[in-house]
Amino acid sequence: MTKKMTITSIKKSKGVSPLVMITAYDALFARLFETNADMILIGDSLNMSFAGKSDTLSATLDQMIYHTNAVANGAKETFLICDMPFGTYVNKKEALKNAIKVFQETPADAIKIEGGEDRADIIEYLCSNQIAVCGHIGLLPQAVRLEGGYKIKGKTDEERLQLIRDARAVEKAGAFCMVIEGVKAEVACEVAKSVEIPVIGIGSGKDVDGQVLVFSDMLGLFEEFTPKFVKKYMDGATLVKSAVKNYADEVKTREFPQDIHTY
Repeated sequence: MTKKMTITSIKKSKGVSPLVMITAYDALFARLFETNADMILIGDSLNMSFAGKSDTLSATLDQMIYHTNAVANGAKETFLICDMPFGTYVNKKEALKNAIKVFQETPADAIKIEGGEDRADIIEYLCSNQIAVCGHIGLLPQAVRLEGGYKIKGKTDEERLQLIRDARAVEKAGAFCMVIEGVKAEVACEVAKSVEIPVIGIGSGKDVDGQVLVFSDMLGLFEEFTPKFVKKYMDGATLVKSAVKNYADEVKTREFPQDIHTY
């Protein structure tokens, strides 16, 4: 097992070695990921992957705390980041109250909030109160209803310049790293070079400081749709269905259980 990363080692990885981040929501999968993941994100994506919702917005703070504790039970030596769900950081006071609740009730090493320049004052306030913050710029899943869908960023010069301003504002506010989602690859590369902290990409090309994927996407377990940026490393859904069919067939024919499975 590799040594658990820290805020310091994460920052020092920039320009040295790409960071590996993956989502997890329970102890079982977290334990499987621990050997190879630098960081595990307990993402509000669980609302879509496992709750069957159309977006992330109805995830609650209590849900995130529950799942963060579950992940922590499975990955005791991995750096854990808890997504702050929609509506939990609308202002500095609410953000701090809710972040303190996460830190007091879970072993999370950091929290993640969406937004750039517009959230910099909140990030700064949290950091000044001993809350470690991972930023999130570019495509913001929690803004899906406001923007009328998931829209790629960095297509115009204005968007490119705003993303650089966002990244610099997040860094200046005290974040130790940030996620950049759904941004044109050449722009994401420029953004990553504009700051001294790691920029972790998702759907933003390879020329950043690391990558994050939702595990149910990359394992082929989520069948509803597959974003362009997702590489399926296995066809999990087919494998699971096949295994369950074999089980069902053996139960119906009384092939299972056999003597070796019987007390």
